[in-house]
Amino acid sequence: MRRCSRAMPNKIWIQTYFCHLAFLGFVNIYSLRISLSVALVAMVNSTDGTSSANKSTSDECPDVGNIHNKTHKIHSSGEYNWDANLQGIILGSFFYGYIVTQVPGGRLAEKIGGKILYGLGVLVTAILTLATPVVVRTMGVGAFITLRILMGIGEGVTYPAMHCMLGKWCPKQERSRLTTFIYSGGYCGTVVSLAVSGVLCNSNFLGGWPSVFYVTGAVSCLWCVFWLLYTSNSPRDHKYISKAERDYIESGVGQRLDLPVPWKAILSSRPVWGICIAFFCYAWGGYILLTCLPTYMHKILKVDLSSDGFLSSLPTVLSFFVGSFSGILADFVRRRYISTKTTRKLFTSFGMLVSAVIFPFIHFAGCNETIVLVMLVAAGGLSSTILGGFMVNHIDLSCNFSGTLFGITNMFGTAAGMLGPLVVGLFTNHHSTIGQWQLVFYITAGINVIGIIAYVTMAEGEEQDWNRPDYLHQRKQNKNIPNGVTANGTTANGIATNGITANGTTTYGSL
Repeated sequence: MRRCSRAMPNKIWIQTYFCHLAFLGFVNIYSLRISLSVALVAMVNSTDGTSSANKSTSDECPDVGNIHNKTHKIHSSGEYNWDANLQGIILGSFFYGYIVTQVPGGRLAEKIGGKILYGLGVLVTAILTLATPVVVRTMGVGAFITLRILMGIGEGVTYPAMHCMLGKWCPKQERSRLTTFIYSGGYCGTVVSLAVSGVLCNSNFLGGWPSVFYVTGAVSCLWCVFWLLYTSNSPRDHKYISKAERDYIESGVGQRLDLPVPWKAILSSRPVWGICIAFFCYAWGGYILLTCLPTYMHKILKVDLSSDGFLSSLPTVLSFFVGSFSGILADFVRRRYISTKTTRKLFTSFGMLVSAVIFPFIHFAGCNETIVLVMLVAAGGLSSTILGGFMVNHIDLSCNFSGTLFGITNMFGTAAGMLGPLVVGLFTNHHSTIGQWQLVFYITAGINVIGIIAYVTMAEGEEQDWNRPDYLHQRKQNKNIPNGVTANGTTANGIATNGITANGTTTYGSL
């Protein structure tokens, strides 16, 4: 057994500062990402006769008695006559850039450190956000889509870079709690962006919708100054940290080394594939939920959520609290009752099982928008327990390659975000009925079940052999050994397995 970390010092100032600044970083990241979803409503002229936004609304539910007061519906007379398909391309273009820099971002963070990469990722995205109104108005929609792709490329490095830093800043006994707190900044950023962007769009401040991009971009640039000046890649590099705090953190995270990536071992690792499948399945449900909350309730239930940020943000508000608490609870049960592996499986399974159970039953709520909203909020909010599950599992498996691992697995999550809305469009574009939407919900539930089964059967909670420095040395030494000869020069009468030859002689170089 590895020795437990040192006793916690009385004051953990630098780690606390790092965690809160990283949390605010994700608030900014999601504000930059989500702001367009609100601003686009004000940018597009929905009163134009060529708009197809409302042509596929179902008549199954009555247009009375809804949560949202229809007398307050706002029809935007924006500058651009972009149809629904073009709006979808604009919103989705971010992910085409985002998926490209996942693995390179993770590996680069391991080589040069996550601080610069995380900060520059936010800064580049913020600068491009500030340029958005000028680009749209002077260069057209093609340039706008290109800019969104570039924003995705910039922001794509942020999660892998942060995961790399978490492996250096979060001791094992606090790993779940600190990781979930930092990543819950994304939920907070979504809520803040939905609320603030709606107010800015409806005001005359800086010209209406352009102010959304100016404000979020400027705030993010200000955050970057504090991040780049007062953080470091690791506790050892921080010039203001005390020796007691540095020793406490470093003793809890274990030895970190700059090693060549064992690509073959990683790509053939069952636990890594377990996370990949779980990430894809969870992200599928998450992005379907983001699609179906405004779209299903508007087209089927006739509830206009475009001007009601509170209703749209309810699942995210619940996700923030549930996700943060799941990290605290995960660390508690790991210390007191169950293993890391069981903890990760439990929290992942619960989060995905909630969606798998709720989605099929939305059909039975019919036109009762209150019940549907409660079900969708529960499905989105309670699923955030995965933050104490597979989201932190990368660091359990490998502290040295956690950035690369997250880049690989997040590619699967991003792919789900790109494919999920396409499936919704395939089933509901011309047949937006309760029955057609129910097919989407059944598929989503089934995918979540697949994710649970895959993760439970493949996940592990302990450090993997390929994360250790002697792994590559053993492989190299083993390649130089002639067939049938052990590493210490004795002949083996059979095939060596797990360091023991068939005749019982120990092989020091075999795997």
